[in-house]
Amino acid sequence: MATGMDVLNLSIGGPDYLDLPFVEKVWELTANNIIMVSAIGNDGPLYGTLNNPADQSDVIGVGGIDYNNHIASFSSRGMTTWELPHGYGRVKPDVVAYSRDIMGSKTSTGCKTLSGTSVASPVVAGAVCLLVSVIPEDKRKSILNPASMKQALVEGASKLVGPNIYEQGAGKPDLWQSYEILKNYQPRASVFPNMLDFTDCPYFWPFCRQPLYAGAMPVVFNATILNGMGVIGYVKDPPVWQPSEDVGNLLTVHFTYSDTIWPWTGYLALHMQVKDEGSQFSGIISGNVTLSIYSPAAEGESSPRSSTCVLYLKVRVVQTPVRSRRILWDQFHNIKYPSGYVPRDSLNVNNDILDWHGDHLHTNFHILFNMLRDAGYYIETLGSPLTCFDASNYGTLLMVDLEDEYFSEEIQKLRDDVVHKGLGLAVFAEWYHVDTMVKMTFFDENTRSWWSPLTGGANIPALNELLAPFGIAFGDKILSGDFSINGEQSHYASGTDIVQFPAGGFLHGFELQEDPKTAQNSSTPDTQNSQSQEKSKLSSILGMLEAGEGRIAVYGDSNCLDSSHMVTNCYWLLRKIVEFAGNGLRDPVLFSEATRLKFPVFENTQKPLRRPDVNFSMFSSVIGKELICHQDSRFEVWGTKGYGIQPTGTTRKLPEYQKNEVSSSPNRLIKSSYKRQDEAGLQKSILAPSANKFDDKRDYFGFISHEEVSYLAFLCQLTIAFLSCLHIVGSVIPLSCTIYVNTKH
Repeated sequence: MATGMDVLNLSIGGPDYLDLPFVEKVWELTANNIIMVSAIGNDGPLYGTLNNPADQSDVIGVGGIDYNNHIASFSSRGMTTWELPHGYGRVKPDVVAYSRDIMGSKTSTGCKTLSGTSVASPVVAGAVCLLVSVIPEDKRKSILNPASMKQALVEGASKLVGPNIYEQGAGKPDLWQSYEILKNYQPRASVFPNMLDFTDCPYFWPFCRQPLYAGAMPVVFNATILNGMGVIGYVKDPPVWQPSEDVGNLLTVHFTYSDTIWPWTGYLALHMQVKDEGSQFSGIISGNVTLSIYSPAAEGESSPRSSTCVLYLKVRVVQTPVRSRRILWDQFHNIKYPSGYVPRDSLNVNNDILDWHGDHLHTNFHILFNMLRDAGYYIETLGSPLTCFDASNYGTLLMVDLEDEYFSEEIQKLRDDVVHKGLGLAVFAEWYHVDTMVKMTFFDENTRSWWSPLTGGANIPALNELLAPFGIAFGDKILSGDFSINGEQSHYASGTDIVQFPAGGFLHGFELQEDPKTAQNSSTPDTQNSQSQEKSKLSSILGMLEAGEGRIAVYGDSNCLDSSHMVTNCYWLLRKIVEFAGNGLRDPVLFSEATRLKFPVFENTQKPLRRPDVNFSMFSSVIGKELICHQDSRFEVWGTKGYGIQPTGTTRKLPEYQKNEVSSSPNRLIKSSYKRQDEAGLQKSILAPSANKFDDKRDYFGFISHEEVSYLAFLCQLTIAFLSCLHIVGSVIPLSCTIYVNTKH
């Protein structure tokens, strides 16, 4: 800024877009009219791996291609993850340039070749400098700015055939076309991309892979506003959707956008939803979205600058699919880095300690999304609490690798949705072990504080509360190894075990290796030596259950669905689980009589507990927050508590953590006064045989509603529990078996 620099290239970056001192300095640079070009990152071919500052809208983010115009395997892919879990990411990179085997000079003498987006970014920076020279020097500062230069680059770029928009952005820069745009440039605002053709595949993946239909969650596209008129701007009038034909009125488009467009850029999100009267419509809907932008008058001008932006929209609509083919993906309960220290899911991956890829269907689970679409399923995303969807519309709720807590209203509604509305529930968990988390603590030099994981790969204590009404619980073992089901090979990577499951369900166990640290914690001194010598032991990891009118499937690992560090995929297992959960189809191998439980399983181990020394509320969307449906839920429940919830509502607090107001560091390990409630006081029903439906037809799971359980039903369940203890003693040989009895009944 002091030297009057025009263009700055930055071939460095990292995943922490909440490193505010750095991010704010970038904003200060671009606000002072310095055009910044930056490398998008070398974490490809994984999605959701964009680096900061290239992922900022005011920066020109550059991806990499080879000389055959193929996306370089190492080039990071979008979308941006700033907006998750409640929104949808922006398009990045902006453009791509040559990045493999680029010839340059050595620092001493001679030449050398380099590869990476770090060399693609200077190529674009050089092109930007050439474009700057097009404008007479006395007019450069009044015409050229980060927004106008990005307009010239993305509008003049050549779209590559094959890669999608989150791989290539606008495409490869065309220097001549950009020159033509700048030659007679007049300050204006625009939207990038300015055309959304969701019938154009594969460029507009994932939107072109799945059509819109009535009754679905809104499809959200997050576009970028480029304001070449000034460093600050505003939306003058709300955006307007103008369909080109009458049939376009079946599509409702709501908008969210930047209150202030600064520096030079903002966002425009389209929330698209087909009206209920369009449930039988199939065809194309197209039209334009228009919005007006204005900026304060420039130096020497008397009136504000204004510009009208036009965004073309084209979507394909089909008839509403049958319930069994519709899957809802829970995005709301995901927590990622940044802002919190959320550790990786596979502990065998030592070069990447953070879970920072977004855990979204269109980032590190994009292959899963494509697989389900190929199988004929329709997958929607829920970025709001579980009270914000109508279960009667969906065959399966898919919950994968979730880290957040749950509102009590969510727990109650999910139980009712499964038991009474026939919703299928599929849960893929992850490891959770407190001692392992503590050992992953490190001192961060930048924040000058100790960082400690908020949770494990998944939040098992929270999942256990969610599954308690069904008599299901996960443990805290960390298991790894290979196993086979009917010839299908699978790899279990740092998954957990199932320690509680009701009678009548189907439970699968396999010989897997247990992490020595967890094996010692779950053993008595007499058995530790024998277990340390044991290479593997039988552990339950897959369970399936009919629960009232619905069905439940649980699995202790999600790495086989996550493309980030996958060893072997388990898409075959997911398909069979979804067929069961959504349509009641039973695979003969998974539902063999040999795996059916005659008695409930209840291992005599303490269930995983929450960490009392971490301020989880700083990162949670649940703890201390109000239950509310966000703008990615159905329009009719925006701003409400959702379906079937009383207006009062409650905020959720963890019994394990007392808020410490002194803590200011978002990841600091906190010492807090803490007194745990008696464990029995936190117990839900541990006696929950689903095969026994007692007098109250509204309650299939025993002690969910204590007041409604008859004394005879209680005695029946107590007897079943006692018999199951005898069964367990005869097979697993635990040292003891405990029955919790509520003396009130």
